[in-house]
Amino acid sequence: MKNTYSKRFGLFRNPAVRAELQTLDPVRDHQRMVHLLTAYEFPFDMTRALELALFHTYASPRVSGLLARTGEFEHHGQKRYDDTSRLISEFMESGYDSDKGQRAIAHMNTIHGHYRIDNTDFLFVLATFVFYPIDWLNRFGWRKLTAAEERALFYFFREVGKRMNLSDLPETLADLRAFTDAYEDKHFRYTESNRKIADATVKIVQGWFPQFLHPLVQPTFAALISDKLRLAFGYQRPADWFINLTEGALWLRKWPLRWITFKPYPSLIAKTSFRYYPDGPPEIEAVGPDGLL
Repeated sequence: MKNTYSKRFGLFRNPAVRAELQTLDPVRDHQRMVHLLTAYEFPFDMTRALELALFHTYASPRVSGLLARTGEFEHHGQKRYDDTSRLISEFMESGYDSDKGQRAIAHMNTIHGHYRIDNTDFLFVLATFVFYPIDWLNRFGWRKLTAAEERALFYFFREVGKRMNLSDLPETLADLRAFTDAYEDKHFRYTESNRKIADATVKIVQGWFPQFLHPLVQPTFAALISDKLRLAFGYQRPADWFINLTEGALWLRKWPLRWITFKPYPSLIAKTSFRYYPDGPPEIEAVGPDGLL
């Protein structure tokens, strides 16, 4: 039975989590390391990073074009978001070799099997799930990831890729970064489908906030992405003061989080609210486009 940890005095981080992480090997123990990073160390940041990772993929017309043709994001945006979150969260929490993790990946493969998706597009999406958590946490996390933790994320998603039956998986983190850069240089450009799916995503997030905050959502996305992505979406660069304010707020929040956390400990799917599923997390096999279930 793997150790579980509790907050100290109901508010303070338990240093035993980081102590265990420092004893683990990223090749042998990456499933455990990803669980600890997701459930204890960075639950909020991992979620935000993976949201931006998916947003990043829409800058590829090969990805956005498929999503635009299905109409899922435009007509069932919150459901599409929650379904994706449900499956990814499962194998990150439970591990890809657990019963639930295997079911989540198998169901994901079943859904993807209804569409023609090129291997390189799958690899690109998988790569964003590695690099966005790394880059986000090293910039805005309450601490930076260690080199071992970065490698753990790489090995974890490489194994997920194997279970998705992907080919030509890069052997190292550097190789994956080189593949991603080459893919983006080749495929990133502005198209209407990019803008359509980006705007649909903004609309989803607007629904999480009161009406008066809706005008701030798209500029916030634009402030947190690169010029390359803004160009691919047709988004304007926000004013410098707005970018500085957005980044400054994220910098400020990380200082108290060095010691305290307001998230459940551990932060698990069973304790997660899904807006489309108010009665609680849906069964693994119940998520996905209605026409495919």
